[in-house]
Amino acid sequence: QVQLVASGGGLVQAGGSLRLSCAASGSFFSINAMGWYRQAPGNERELVATITSGGSTNYADSVKGRFTISRDNAKNTAYLQMNSLKPEDTAVYYCSADITYYGGSYYREYKYWGQGTQVTVSS
Repeated sequence: QVQLVASGGGLVQAGGSLRLSCAASGSFFSINAMGWYRQAPGNERELVATITSGGSTNYADSVKGRFTISRDNAKNTAYLQMNSLKPEDTAVYYCSADITYYGGSYYREYKYWGQGTQVTVSS
């Protein structure tokens, strides 16, 4: 069983910064891509940023230049550094991990989600 634990959300003024963390634990073969998504009230969940195990990154246009995703593979942890925060960044942020299991003769990949962490940016 895999657990993803997200932390680091909170209340910050516009222009401020927050750093989110997402730690994966459990028994598995490998963690492939990790990512952050967010969901604001009344909106669908949207991609914020992803990072592969090799460090390749992808960002939503709305956060490019302000947010940075990184990961520590030794700690099975991904981070989201959020700078120059705007009120429209207010949302519940969810982390995800694509995790591979080895079944003796096959590999299977599953997507796991962490619990959300609230980010509120006041104007």
